[in-house]
Amino acid sequence: MQIFSPNMLKTFDECQKKYELRYIQKLNVPQPANVFEKGKKIHALAHYYLRGDNIEKFLPTLTEEENNIWQKLLNNEYFQKQYVNSEYNLTARISDFWIGGRLDAFMKSGSNYYILDYKTGAVPKSPEEDYQTMIYLTCADEILSKGWGTNFKLEFIYIDLKNNLNHIIKYDETKKQTYSEKITQTCSKITTAKTFEKNLNCCKFCEYNKLCF
Repeated sequence: MQIFSPNMLKTFDECQKKYELRYIQKLNVPQPANVFEKGKKIHALAHYYLRGDNIEKFLPTLTEEENNIWQKLLNNEYFQKQYVNSEYNLTARISDFWIGGRLDAFMKSGSNYYILDYKTGAVPKSPEEDYQTMIYLTCADEILSKGWGTNFKLEFIYIDLKNNLNHIIKYDETKKQTYSEKITQTCSKITTAKTFEKNLNCCKFCEYNKLCF
């Protein structure tokens, strides 16, 4: 069963040829480990903390910068809400397609539910229109609707740890329809594509540039 992730749909929109190389031909280009190291450490620490593990032994391994980032997250109002789950895989079926992803944390306060996504780097330029926002909210809504009916509110919170800001997207019926249509449209384009076109505007900084022809 093919499950379309946010990165898959983003990649297809960015460059169809890149999508083909990464997700059809399964060519993975190695990335420098230090590019993701800071984010991985904060995400792992947050997961351990939220599920109630003793994190004291991990704190001395943080650099001064990482510790400052951790303190920002620890003091964030949404991170302090009631824990539901973290590092959680969720999927849903939209039309003829399965979509899914792995969210950082799922929190609640009464009948209000919050998807948290911690960003140690850049937040999407258009958070409401980002595939991560669309897919995570769509999947969470599907899960909550099966257990709680319509008596809940759902929001996506990008926690910008670099600037100590929250970017809040409130889910409603208008977004539900818009997101479903956009996701379905892109998945349909992928599954019916006969050839995958190269986007020359993206070549300069693309990690697949030397593999692409």
